[in-house]
Amino acid sequence: MVESSKKVKPWRQDVKFAAIENKTADWDTSVLMSLSVVFMFQRPKSHYLKSGLRSCAPYYCTSASNGDLDKLLRSTNDAMTGVLFDDDRQVVSINAIKRYCGPNDQPGAIITLTALLKNQ
Repeated sequence: MVESSKKVKPWRQDVKFAAIENKTADWDTSVLMSLSVVFMFQRPKSHYLKSGLRSCAPYYCTSASNGDLDKLLRSTNDAMTGVLFDDDRQVVSINAIKRYCGPNDQPGAIITLTALLKNQ
């Protein structure tokens, strides 16, 4: 399989680097996981007036140029495989949204991975 988006490889590298940097020494890569992701995208110029953000500007991002949620999740999970979990099949719960950046946000993602108890 060949990736059609040129954005996927750099995204995976950035997520993998962040995962390595934020992984604690006692992190168990073998347990089941719950994943929460907020993907944040830069707003297009058409969302703004000279006076600021249009009142009708959407909160959620549905632009085709920013990718499908399932593909964003797939590339994110692939980047964390071998770092935060052994295999992405260990991710048994996902909560994810795509939205535009707020005034104090940077484009990117807020990724929260929670290890579930072994007996669950």
